[in-house]
Amino acid sequence: MTIERIGPPLIGGEREMLRAFLDYHRATLAMKCEGLSDEELRRASMPPSTLSLLGLVRHMAEVERTWFRIVINGEDIPLVWSDERDYQVAYDASAATRSEAFDAWQTEVEHSRRIEESAESLDVTGHQPKWEEDVSLRLVMLHMIHEYARHNGHADFLREAIDGTVGA
Repeated sequence: MTIERIGPPLIGGEREMLRAFLDYHRATLAMKCEGLSDEELRRASMPPSTLSLLGLVRHMAEVERTWFRIVINGEDIPLVWSDERDYQVAYDASAATRSEAFDAWQTEVEHSRRIEESAESLDVTGHQPKWEEDVSLRLVMLHMIHEYARHNGHADFLREAIDGTVGA
């Protein structure tokens, strides 16, 4: 499977730009995992870290679920891999498979897109219980871009260590 990554527009409205940059970073993470076996995707960076590409995919499923479904949509649901909302559980991909992780991630991305597209505006707010604050959809979109960009940097190093592939 070849991942199609479309560069964000150079000119556009705020929402269009945020949506495009978020999708660009989602596609970047998928590209970093392309062509690797489950074993390679589970390969940890360096002890004592358990960080792996598959762990990043699982983590981003949790992040998508949290910010769009729990915070913005107000859904009372557990995380994908932890009923106690322990985000560290997702990083442990030692027994995970590509299909399990990517299916969960894609499901959460689809929910996120639906929630964002149906929101009246970027000024829609939800409650972030961890911060005990209300936040706007605008902040969520910006936070998600930041989260993906940061983790895609980790993915760069992880992928290079596996097979020498660099760049995105």
